[in-house]
Amino acid sequence: MERTVIIDALKRTDYGQKICVKGWVRSRRGNKNVSFIALNDGSTIKNIQIVADAAKFSDEELKPITTGSCICCVGTLVESQGAGQTSEIQADTLEVYGTADPEQYPLQKKGLSMEYLRTIAHLRPRTNTFGAVLRIRHNMAMAIHSYFHQHGYFYFHTPLITASDCEGAGQMFQVTTKNLYNLKYDEEGHIDYSDDFFGKQASLTVSGQLEGELGAMALGKIYTFGPTFRAENSNTPRHLAEFWMIEPEIAFMDKQEMMDLEEDDLKYCVRWALDNCMDDLEFLNQFVDKGLIDRLKSVIDTEFVRLPYTEGIEILQEAIRNGKKFEFPCEWGDDLSSEHERYLVEEHFKKPVIMTDYPREIKAFYMKLNEGGKTVQGTDVLFPQIGEIIGGSVREESYDKLMNEIEVRQIPMKDMWWYLDTRRFGSAPHAGFGLGFERLMLFVTGMQNIRDVIPFPRTPKTAEF
Repeated sequence: MERTVIIDALKRTDYGQKICVKGWVRSRRGNKNVSFIALNDGSTIKNIQIVADAAKFSDEELKPITTGSCICCVGTLVESQGAGQTSEIQADTLEVYGTADPEQYPLQKKGLSMEYLRTIAHLRPRTNTFGAVLRIRHNMAMAIHSYFHQHGYFYFHTPLITASDCEGAGQMFQVTTKNLYNLKYDEEGHIDYSDDFFGKQASLTVSGQLEGELGAMALGKIYTFGPTFRAENSNTPRHLAEFWMIEPEIAFMDKQEMMDLEEDDLKYCVRWALDNCMDDLEFLNQFVDKGLIDRLKSVIDTEFVRLPYTEGIEILQEAIRNGKKFEFPCEWGDDLSSEHERYLVEEHFKKPVIMTDYPREIKAFYMKLNEGGKTVQGTDVLFPQIGEIIGGSVREESYDKLMNEIEVRQIPMKDMWWYLDTRRFGSAPHAGFGLGFERLMLFVTGMQNIRDVIPFPRTPKTAEF
């Protein structure tokens, strides 16, 4: 008999029909006359209740149906007597596909800590919380693709392995086929990469932006969406060594248009979650973050503040004069820390902020300078509870100005000739940003740690599963 997924089974009202469902047992309770089995197949946070009458099933048949076991049930769809569900199944046959020994299956108890669940990341998707998070993660990926497709962008695949010069780039993972126990060195004592796979030093990418700019110079507007890698030794709730980034790059776009794009894209994603993930959001709102749904609604109902960096610093210094304590200083020229960003968003404005026109020294070499040369046309979106969720800028399109910045900062560019060519052949004004997918996920789910919004987190000393 054909299987019905549980999300569809729960919507059916053709009572009296035979139905087949398959899934994993969340719980079994009951008495000597009847057993109630809560079954879930991952299609929804809601379980379907299977009623197994003792007249039909012996203790021996029901014994292996424990929490975590996988079963197939064929039975009759009936109207539920219990609260909270419309349909349940009166079981005719129960087949056990896989047992789960109650002495050993670790998801028996309620209230397991997030730290403990990270040690069993291969099983945690079966919990309510992680089922909800992973379904929302899928939906956020669909929202991203849908938004850019609808707006005429092309999905552009940038390389994960890059051979751009890695000198001084201590934050990149190296990619090599060399025997690390028997390395060859040149006369100057540097590792000789001539016999390596690519014939030169290669690394995992930290961003697809530079290659994305090449795409925008041909296709007009593109976006990337893929994994990026940072070998930072950051053990914080906001950092991963492997995470996903969305990076649109757009020809002929100015700063104002880019801020509009950043705001519109984020609102689209949050609206998608509210429209398509409400069951999961209601669960997370109840058990993870009581203010989640209100916060999501507040973002789509409000206009983001556009705030020049210099004004932001003045607001923070005024707060300090009025007795506000920050861990880190905030003088003009300092890179804002997450506490400063969150103060502006959560306490001062009480809405998302797009901060612009940062000091040149604290931003990347490719950002376009404002008149006077002290600040750049950077645009960072700051969100409640998260801090920075998007970092973007208008890119410098002038070859001479870009070369000047590269020389002043002494950036090694010998392997980046191709990037400079975009400024030599038909250069165009353009802009782009990077949206951290897991940061978006933190906001949309209310989860507190970035390790809990990706199935298998990669962090310092952690590469299990």
